[in-house]
Amino acid sequence: MTDVSTHVLDTATGRPAGGIEVALEARGDDGHWGRLGGAATNADGRASGLAGRDGAQPGVHRLRFATRGAFFDEVLVTFTVAAEPHLHIPLLLSPYGYTVYRGS
Repeated sequence: MTDVSTHVLDTATGRPAGGIEVALEARGDDGHWGRLGGAATNADGRASGLAGRDGAQPGVHRLRFATRGAFFDEVLVTFTVAAEPHLHIPLLLSPYGYTVYRGS
């Protein structure tokens, strides 16, 4: 089981982006997405424990960032979970672009 966390930074202001709703979803064998958990980023722009107590199982997952009020209404990041204890996936957000990467 894998724990998933994120960190959202507003690169236009150089500050953390607090209050961003983040949902973790898993793609089932039927191709449909199901919510595993979620949270809002804190004042430091961080959200952890997104997979809940059971953690994420190996397979395809996505983070759904609700960036409403920005040019991008939401950001979807799709990734594969393997047998690992933790995944950290930061989002760098600017007014007209974003970058994601696998953190540590």
